Amino acid sequence: MLEKKKIAVVGATGLVGRMMLRVLEERNFPILELFPVASEKSVDQEIIFNGIPLKIISLQEALIKKPEIVLFSAGGTVSLEWAPRFTQTGATVIDNSSAWRMDTQKKLIVPEINGSILTKEDKIIANPNCSTIQMVMALYPLHKEFKIKRIVVSTYQAVTGTGKKAVDQLQNERKGIKGEMAYAYPIDLNLIPQIDVFLDNGYTKEEMKMVNETRKILGDESINITTTAVRIPVMGGHSESVNIEFEKDYDLEKIRPLLSKMPGVIVLDDIKNLQYPMPIYTEGKDEVFVGRIRRDESNKNSLNMWIVADNLRKGAATNAVQIAEYLCQNKII
Repeated sequence: MLEKKKIAVVGATGLVGRMMLRVLEERNFPILELFPVASEKSVDQEIIFNGIPLKIISLQEALIKKPEIVLFSAGGTVSLEWAPRFTQTGATVIDNSSAWRMDTQKKLIVPEINGSILTKEDKIIANPNCSTIQMVMALYPLHKEFKIKRIVVSTYQAVTGTGKKAVDQLQNERKGIKGEMAYAYPIDLNLIPQIDVFLDNGYTKEEMKMVNETRKILGDESINITTTAVRIPVMGGHSESVNIEFEKDYDLEKIRPLLSKMPGVIVLDDIKNLQYPMPIYTEGKDEVFVGRIRRDESNKNSLNMWIVADNLRKGAATNAVQIAEYLCQNKII
């Protein structure tokens, strides 16, 4: 029986924050007290957790209550200011923003891959980008077996990755209602080949996150990675077309068993019966689904895969809760 902990969820009113609360409920996380935390405008509003109404509190009030684990999903600026303040009270912070991911002193964790590197000294733990998490879940067993040389990935990412404002934009456009725009262009009946801001190299921050985070999680800076990230009018999950070049040749018949044995990965690849991963199928699920597995006939030692996962769950909330579970199960906190 795991020891119950005092838990705070910062950003409890946002899409990811709400999902964190739902995942904590679903997984029966051992909670002594739960503190939903949000901005001042949301303080004193109520959320329901396990059938019990709880009042939202401020960051300052949460700090005073000294939670043992704090799940952050309130943006990088908030995390940079407040995460260290919580650690000073003894808390362990699991942060869903990009604030700490590439900090050389902070661990970037997908528990199934590198949870074992966590120690009691890790008081701020970074949760990777949603699109990175689902990709590395499928890449990890293949990298161990065949060593990845190069990755070419194109993403097709749901509007939920942007937040409620983007969901509202899509829904308004489908209803013919003029409203606030999360994007520079309409998203319904459209796609936008830009996620986050452009950098000097012509890539977006989202694209470079996938490059840098993948190398850090897999612990291999030698992997060459190039990315194109695209926003599409979908709610329930991110999809990725991934081309992988290995250092050595591989047996295609070994790929599916390797993926199937990876915890949290489900192979859905039956083209005779038109079975392959789609956001409409993966929404609400915690697993990463892989299909359209086939040899790249244009390039030696290369493989194509299609990877889909619910970006709010394994791509964000579930992975964060799994990190907390790992810490408790292994008595790291």
